[in-house]
Amino acid sequence: MDVVFLSRLQFAMTTMFHFIFVPLTLGLSVLVAIMETIYVKTGDDTYKKMAKFWGKLFLINFALGVVTGITLEFQFGTNWSKYSEYVGDIFGSLLAIEATAAFFLESTFIAVWVFGWEKLSPKLHLLSIWLVAIASSVSAIWILTANAFMQHPVGYVMKNGRAELANFLDVVFHKFAWLEIIHTLSAAYILAGFFVLGISAYHLLKNNNVDFFKKSFAIAATFAFIFSCVEIIEGHYHGSEIAETQPAKLAAMESLWETGTNVPMNLLILPDEKNEKNSIETFPIPGLLSFLAHHSFSAKVQGLKDFPKDERPPVAITFFSFRIMVGLGFLFLFLSFWAWKNRFNPLTSKRLLKFLIWAIPLPYIAIELGWVVAEVGRQPWIVYGLMKTSDAVSPINTGQVWFSFIALTLLYSFLGTVDIYLLSKYARKGPDA
Repeated sequence: MDVVFLSRLQFAMTTMFHFIFVPLTLGLSVLVAIMETIYVKTGDDTYKKMAKFWGKLFLINFALGVVTGITLEFQFGTNWSKYSEYVGDIFGSLLAIEATAAFFLESTFIAVWVFGWEKLSPKLHLLSIWLVAIASSVSAIWILTANAFMQHPVGYVMKNGRAELANFLDVVFHKFAWLEIIHTLSAAYILAGFFVLGISAYHLLKNNNVDFFKKSFAIAATFAFIFSCVEIIEGHYHGSEIAETQPAKLAAMESLWETGTNVPMNLLILPDEKNEKNSIETFPIPGLLSFLAHHSFSAKVQGLKDFPKDERPPVAITFFSFRIMVGLGFLFLFLSFWAWKNRFNPLTSKRLLKFLIWAIPLPYIAIELGWVVAEVGRQPWIVYGLMKTSDAVSPINTGQVWFSFIALTLLYSFLGTVDIYLLSKYARKGPDA
């Protein structure tokens, strides 16, 4: 293994592990804020109890997520210094804003929320958790904006062999960035909704704190259903934008080899990357891929053979990750609608409750697959059309990367074990622990 592959492997491991924590933090902070809002408006102590219980799980997840995020950003200097040198004027400014503004706001008001229950008025205490929720999402927005620049670079000029910031507003407000932001935040909110639904279902099946978990279930079901709908609708527009800005990625996502018009979508495909074709290609829906990509059944869609071999993304991993992610997205829509229909009486459908317990890990899988599509599908570019991944790596040797890769894998495995243990322990104990 060379330095480029090892550095990619290490960054993929650390990023995907870190993103186990991020979406639950994003979604659970909003759900806790909603629960406390209902408490302040109604005076019903059950909602206060709910905010404290789900808030405890939020805090466990947040604390471990911070640790994994710190080591992640160091890699831009240790493993990807050429990349940092090339686009640091743009990428660095976005991460700096995220760290100095959003993250510190989030961290400060988490402390206020934890220690302020009996010291602040209910409304001021409620304000603190809403500031945490808003800051969490704003933090994600800045990081996703930085990633969107890598996917579709805008607002820059080339000077002295590097990309320099020319128009900050173009970087922050371009269409690709906001589609990525909506897609990722909606996925995080879906994950948090299913997290609360699954734990509530577990306790309802055991007849533990029935009123408490019925109310948690109702809020989470509505939350998950709303954002499952948003995700499906936004996903269509996101795919259309990828067709315009990253046509090679779209071709890999659909395993499309030949350019054509009125291109069908085949429901069953098995890519044969070596021979530049699909070994299985059945159940076509005429013109559907053209319509989904460009909103016209007669539109032209580029195939992989239009691109040089060294500028095509890996097809199989991109294709299967995309198909499974989309399938899970429709499953979440179905399950969340089912939960929403039974939100006031979830005990009438024990089959649903059992499904929801097993569904807890599925949004995690969908989100990780989404990042595989986004990042593997962008290859061989680290900044699309500007800089290849092979040119971005630091001048270090494989031994150094092996050492950090093994060390980080051991550290993250330990942190993951701790997180799962603590979340499982306190989730099972329930609000009376």
